[in-house]
Amino acid sequence: MALSPVLLEVLACPEDKGPLYYLQDENALYNPRLTRRYRIEDDIPVMLIEEAETVDADEAKRIMAKVSSEGIKPTFDGGSSEDAAT
Repeated sequence: MALSPVLLEVLACPEDKGPLYYLQDENALYNPRLTRRYRIEDDIPVMLIEEAETVDADEAKRIMAKVSSEGIKPTFDGGSSEDAAT
């Protein structure tokens, strides 16, 4: 089951408060500014900083290529050019 569009509109990174990318098929939310991935368990985002996974440069590139090729939009408009980083 996918996350609710209403929930996605308000989800932000707990550390930098910026938008995230929802990777539905990977059950994850991704912050490109911090290269941090938050897992989703049983349709519940685990938004604890200490539970997040920091991904390496290759994984960050893979995720952002996927975001670009699939047209995945951020959870909200953060108004920063960094939203499309890397």
